Amino acid sequence: MIIGKGSNCLFDDLGFDGCVILNRMEWMEVKGVGVYKVGSGYRFNRLGMQCSNEGFTGLEFAAGIPGTVGGAAYMNAGANGQETANVVESIDVVTIDGKLQRFERADLMFGYRSSPFQRMPNLAAIVAVTFRLQSSTISRTKLQQYLERRRASQPIGERSAGSVFRNPSDLGIGAGELIEKAGLKGFRVGGAMISKLHANFFINANGSTSQDMLDLIAVAKDKVYQKFGVELKEEVLYVNPSKLLHNNKLVV
Repeated sequence: MIIGKGSNCLFDDLGFDGCVILNRMEWMEVKGVGVYKVGSGYRFNRLGMQCSNEGFTGLEFAAGIPGTVGGAAYMNAGANGQETANVVESIDVVTIDGKLQRFERADLMFGYRSSPFQRMPNLAAIVAVTFRLQSSTISRTKLQQYLERRRASQPIGERSAGSVFRNPSDLGIGAGELIEKAGLKGFRVGGAMISKLHANFFINANGSTSQDMLDLIAVAKDKVYQKFGVELKEEVLYVNPSKLLHNNKLVV
């Protein structure tokens, strides 16, 4: 399996019985005004900072996301009303039989935290993403506002895999708020704890095992369903010893 920073992955306590390749395609090319072609291993937060500081809008939200460009495209990462798909021009991938393939934005159907690459059976890896951004006089200001909001509302300094659950669609309430209203802020299973700052962040508070985290996820899903009738869907990717699962479906 190929991963970037692994920032939204939860590995089983037994690890992964196979080869884990870390993506280090960390290059970037400026192809035109506001057009950036970026290797999939490039840090997404670094890209967001750079583009915003150069006066281009669309990736200000990325400055606080500790993943890679490839991971952001694969998950259609987003925040603050922005998402990766909005500024994608094309994506280059390599298939499991070694062929390079380019997809134009019009050919790709993205959704909330989803991309067609999650369902692409012959995908080996995303290689590069080309972004097209618009000029903006306030991109630097937006960048700072988003970063300050994130620092104030999320446990940035804690060990976590980011948001555990997707926000339910069409409810007008986020997963974190549902978990909080279920009375679970600060709730612990072993060394795993639901953050007291943001309830959709589950942190390694004291030597958490993967099983601790899986059990805590199960408790949160059960309590929210019992109280609100809402079935939460995981955003974090669980890697068991033989395969990568996303919402209990085989990914690779």
